[in-house]
Amino acid sequence: MGVINSNENLTHLDAFTTMESLNIYTYAFLKTSHIPLTLPTGNLGQLCLIHGSGISAVVEQGISLESVQDNDEEVIKMVLAHDRVICELFHQTTVLPLRFGTSFTSVDTLLHHIEVHSQEYREKLENIQGKTEYTLRLVPQIFKEPVKATIGGGRDYFLAKKQHFEQQKTFMISQTDEKSSLINLITEIYQSSVVIQNKGEEIRIYILISDQDKALFLEQFYIWQTACPSWDFFLGEGLPPYHFV
Repeated sequence: MGVINSNENLTHLDAFTTMESLNIYTYAFLKTSHIPLTLPTGNLGQLCLIHGSGISAVVEQGISLESVQDNDEEVIKMVLAHDRVICELFHQTTVLPLRFGTSFTSVDTLLHHIEVHSQEYREKLENIQGKTEYTLRLVPQIFKEPVKATIGGGRDYFLAKKQHFEQQKTFMISQTDEKSSLINLITEIYQSSVVIQNKGEEIRIYILISDQDKALFLEQFYIWQTACPSWDFFLGEGLPPYHFV
């Protein structure tokens, strides 16, 4: 594991003497700890830790997004590697995940950034410690007209069309009410630990759950499903708190 400390003479770290002149791709920040981490493989190879003012950065040297920006396959590969590294770190400790593409031009620039933002990052890490982000997707069901006997023309046809329209209208009103009630309930329960996004007709709800509340959250999930019969529910796996940092 490569480690650079802010108070070390960089010229004495032979393994990283070239890092000053290379782009320093940064995956995440975490609290500086004496507990050893198993650093995963990065996009190209070895990762290392750079220790700043109580905050450490997990970095990989020599990655240049500019060199692959016209190669969609390579960009996708780098995005997947970015998420994989953060998830593997998250399973070991609390991490502050950074956006894909975050990099610094030198060790000094990175250490200065950590020094300026160390208090902010410590507070964020405290807030998300022992918590996992879950994504709840709500997909609206399509109204299905009840199967009926063959309808002839004339008055019966128009009555059937009117009945269909009224049933569809009632279904859509009920669907909207279910969504509003659920969002209000989740917002009331989790307050600042919930982010809601509209993706077309789909609703995505990101919820930050503490480890001790996971079992209760799963119970609530099944209750919410029952209370919203006109929506399909999909619960994602536990992830680092991307939407809460």
